[in-house]
Amino acid sequence: MVNKPPAWPVSVKGVAVAGGRVALLKNERDEWELPGGRLESGDASPEAAVEREIEEETGWSVKAGPLLDVWIYQPLPETLPERRVLIVTYGCTVLTPDTDPVVSHEHQQLDLFTAGEVHSLRMPEGYKQSIAAWFDRS
Repeated sequence: MVNKPPAWPVSVKGVAVAGGRVALLKNERDEWELPGGRLESGDASPEAAVEREIEEETGWSVKAGPLLDVWIYQPLPETLPERRVLIVTYGCTVLTPDTDPVVSHEHQQLDLFTAGEVHSLRMPEGYKQSIAAWFDRS
């Protein structure tokens, strides 16, 4: 019997910080998350995809920098393994820090948080770790 490797979707996310605050979006599960999204067939690279997604979701232009983390997200423990998503996070330099971010139609809310505020937010631990790693580098 041949084992097939998992074929999970890949989501690229960016930790975009301006003025000492990270941009986070509230999703339909009432959780905060990093801006970003799934890779598309036309994306030249994961970095290009996260740059495109952040501009679409926040209005900020960014330059994707170093890879921060890769982890598997499963929305609920009782969901099937097919619901897993491979999350890839990048540290991003905001090229338009004086532009006020705006929430897209994809999310309920956008807000900016300090590093100290992030730990108490309802969001996956993987995002919290990526945010902490980027603040530590900055």
